[in-house]
Amino acid sequence: MTEQAADSGDRVAWGADGLVPAVVQDPGDGAVLMLGYMDAEALRATVATGAVHFHSRSRGRLWRKGETSGNELRLRALALDCDRDAILVSADPVGPTCHTGSRSCFDGDVIGPARSAQGFAWLETLWDAIEQRREAAEVASSYTARLLAGGVDACGRKVAEEATEVLLAARDDAEAGRRGGDPARSATRAAFAAEAADLVYHLLVLCAERRIDPAAVIEVLRERHRA
Repeated sequence: MTEQAADSGDRVAWGADGLVPAVVQDPGDGAVLMLGYMDAEALRATVATGAVHFHSRSRGRLWRKGETSGNELRLRALALDCDRDAILVSADPVGPTCHTGSRSCFDGDVIGPARSAQGFAWLETLWDAIEQRREAAEVASSYTARLLAGGVDACGRKVAEEATEVLLAARDDAEAGRRGGDPARSATRAAFAAEAADLVYHLLVLCAERRIDPAAVIEVLRERHRA
């Protein structure tokens, strides 16, 4: 949704009561934080101020999230669903979102099968940071910027180096597991996680150097999964 469209609400298929549901999502890890309702006034206020507003159905008025608690939602992006009758609000939470003090209004009872989220959505934050470093005017400003300045060879060497480190860490952890009951196992697992993190980071840097969006990589994985 463009800012102009969001400001006027022209593209929104408002309900008979002038409202649409607005689902709030944390851009850091993709967690759903709350569900509220917006009318045209709330949408305009959200875009104009950068603070997420809703229409309070119980009070019948405009409501800025956090106006009494201070637990605001700071707008990152707005998107309409395919039918244009619901809004996805990407927003950074300031404090807990739920009035109960929980991070999310959906942290309550689980009524069906549940799988723990792995937090892959946070990689969007890392990718944004890498892209910003790529555009940095001062090469010496960060390790990422210096690495990118080294070109494909510098970035590629680090990917190969970190891949080897991951393999070595995995072998160390496997050996600790074979010994059984070794208290050092927690250390080898932590070491593997650290090396894997280095590999993911450097692979994203290489993607940035080649100007290949991770979305292209994800699409390949999706196609392979469909096959």
